[in-house]
Amino acid sequence: MIGILGGTFDPIHYGHLRLAQEVAEGVALNAVRFIPTGKPWHRAPPHASGCHRLAMARLACAGNPLFWADAREVASQAPGYTVDTLSALRQELGQDLPLCLILGADAFLGLTSWHRWPLLFELAHIVVAQRPGFPSPDDQAGLPPALAAQWRARRVTDTAALRNTAAGHIYLQTITALNISATRIRADLAAGRSARYLLPDIVLDYIHRNRLYERSPQQ
Repeated sequence: MIGILGGTFDPIHYGHLRLAQEVAEGVALNAVRFIPTGKPWHRAPPHASGCHRLAMARLACAGNPLFWADAREVASQAPGYTVDTLSALRQELGQDLPLCLILGADAFLGLTSWHRWPLLFELAHIVVAQRPGFPSPDDQAGLPPALAAQWRARRVTDTAALRNTAAGHIYLQTITALNISATRIRADLAAGRSARYLLPDIVLDYIHRNRLYERSPQQ
């Protein structure tokens, strides 16, 4: 069973890594693929280039045998649509291997704005990472009606359901609340403050060597 964690990773930090570790342990994933976005269609371009963000992801993943940085979206010249990435993974890995798309609860709440979002359930399970103290999708209060219907139909509480089918379920995994953001890291670095202990030293050293994020970041 493979987990898929996408994002700009601009830069990758301990919040990303701890989330992936806790989800991997919680649902017994065999691996987690970190997929840095190449050209995000739904937000401003990342501050660091795709090559730099991929390099940082590779450095961050290097010490964990569960983690692997996937270059496919950075290498592509097209906008990075998750449905296309999952379709490509399905072609490579086959139709029977369970895939779990890992999303934060905030990203899940906005799922209906994603490109061809209903097809995601045909390609993968969705594991929603829920931080304590934040509204849970179980309440359904903040879910768009179409997404609430999917939640009711697909929500499972037993990880065996994820292992026994290739796609189609939604699972909620509680994770540790780490108040770390890439925006804060970029702001600290631009202001000359230390970002140590917010991200791996090997990534921070890479940032300093390549003089990334030295200018004031866009908010």
